[in-house]
Amino acid sequence: MTEQLSGLADDRALLGRTSTAERVADILRSRIAEGYFPPGTRLSEDSIKGALGVSRNTLREAFRLLTHERLLVHEMNRGVFVRVLTVEDVEDIYRTRRLVEGAVVRGLGDPPYALGALARAVEQGRRAAREGDWNAVGTANIHFHRELVALAASERTDELMRSVFAELRLAFHVVDEPRKLHEPYITRNVTILESLQAGDREKAEQLLGTYLDVSLERVVEVYRRRVGEDGQGG
Repeated sequence: MTEQLSGLADDRALLGRTSTAERVADILRSRIAEGYFPPGTRLSEDSIKGALGVSRNTLREAFRLLTHERLLVHEMNRGVFVRVLTVEDVEDIYRTRRLVEGAVVRGLGDPPYALGALARAVEQGRRAAREGDWNAVGTANIHFHRELVALAASERTDELMRSVFAELRLAFHVVDEPRKLHEPYITRNVTILESLQAGDREKAEQLLGTYLDVSLERVVEVYRRRVGEDGQGG
């Protein structure tokens, strides 16, 4: 927890002079999505409000917002914890991803597309793989799909998927072999990017659908083995 709080303290500058619960929630959401707070982690009010320099009321409101987004859970007399997902949660996340990401690609219109951020996410994943940092490859993969969604140029869609991708990161945390899970998607991301660079959004949508089907199967397999149907680790 000390290392996570040290990193969190670095985010204090992001609050500026207009510290609000929404901005605190944004910071915590990003930290959860990046893997700083694994599922089941108890979030200490005193430690986090001290790291960010915010009031207890502001932090509690941020916790409430993230609980509404299903990233946190409040347990009576125990505190606030990062949520542990169930298999049903994982399946619903991928159902949402397929609906939204597929619709984004389908609705892109005529090429060329603004793919610079998508290409940078691919390179981020390749670089992390060369360094053998497979958790970072998972983060790069989430960045790739976040940038894919951003091609829709819709703030509402971006906001919706920010929470979905943060929940997805919670699922990745239970994976005991991150390389086995994440390595195949480096190549899959490249093929989707190349299809969009060629202006073939139909092929990109087909590749994306296959990608999400395979990814769901892999993640659910791990979940059933390590977490169980009820989301409780054994």
